Amino acid sequence: MPEMPEVQGLVDFLGERATGLTVTKVSVANIAALKTYDPPIDAITGAQVTGAFRHGKFIDLETDAGAHLIFHLAKAGWLRWYEQLPATVIRPGRTPIALRVGFDDGSGFDLTEAGSKKSLAYYAARSPADVPGIARLGPDPLDQSFTRETLAGLLAGRRTQIKGVLRDQSIVAGIGNAYSDEILHAAKMSPYALAAGLTDAEIDRLYAATRQTLTDAVAAASGKPPADLKDAKRRGMAVHGRRGEICPVCGDEVRSVFFADNSLEYCPTCQTGGKILADRRLSRLLK
Repeated sequence: MPEMPEVQGLVDFLGERATGLTVTKVSVANIAALKTYDPPIDAITGAQVTGAFRHGKFIDLETDAGAHLIFHLAKAGWLRWYEQLPATVIRPGRTPIALRVGFDDGSGFDLTEAGSKKSLAYYAARSPADVPGIARLGPDPLDQSFTRETLAGLLAGRRTQIKGVLRDQSIVAGIGNAYSDEILHAAKMSPYALAAGLTDAEIDRLYAATRQTLTDAVAAASGKPPADLKDAKRRGMAVHGRRGEICPVCGDEVRSVFFADNSLEYCPTCQTGGKILADRRLSRLLK
C-alpha cells in the first residue's frame, strides 16, 4: 500500500511534470471508483493543472477550473505515468485501469488497481475538504506544528494498541502498515503497547522515531519516477516485509504476526524484550 513517503514522491513527480499542462482527456474505466458526481469528472477537461498536493495518503491535482482531481490508491492501486499516453481504447471491466488522464503534450497517466478487492477511489471536488476521507484526517506527522506535545495529546487516554493508533488516519495522517512497523522498530516499542500507558521517555522515542523514519523515507522517494518508488520503499525497510531475515540493529530474527488481510513485522530483541508475539488475532504475548 502506498503510504505517505511514496504518495509524497508521486505528488512531487506530478507537481514537476504536470503543472502547467492542460487536461485533454479523462476516461473513466471503473465507474465504481468514482465517488462524486458534482462537479462531474469531466469538469477538469480543458483545465490547466496548477499544482499537486498531498493530504495524508490522498493525492490532489488542482486545476484553474476550480475543480480538483483527488485520488486515493488504497491497498493495491498505483499511478502509471506515460510520456506518450497509449492510444488503445480502455475496455471497462477488462482492465486493471480505473482512470486515464491525458495532457496536451501527449503525456498522461493511468490509475491502476491489482486484485479482485477494489478500493481505489477518485473524486472531482471543488475543495479537498469536500472529500470525506480528507475532512476526517488527523494531523500530518511531518508538519512543523506536529510537536512532541501534539503526539502526547493524541495518545492520552487511548487504551488501544500503539500499532493501531499510528495507522488510524483520523488520529495521525499518512502512516500505514509498513511505516508503523518501521517506526515502532526504531522506537524499540512493542506494537501491542497501549497508547495511554506509554511513559514520557517512550513518547520521546516514539516521536523521534516517527519524524526521523518518515523524513528519511520521504527523502529516499524524492526525485524518483513512479515506476521506481515501490522498489525504493522495499529497500528502505528494516523489518516490514522481512520475516525470517536478520534485524539490522541486533541480529535477531525478524518475526511476523498474521491477521486476516495483512501482517506486522517486528524484532523480539529490539521491541518485546525477547518475547515472541502470538501469531493469532488475539493481541497477547505467548506465555
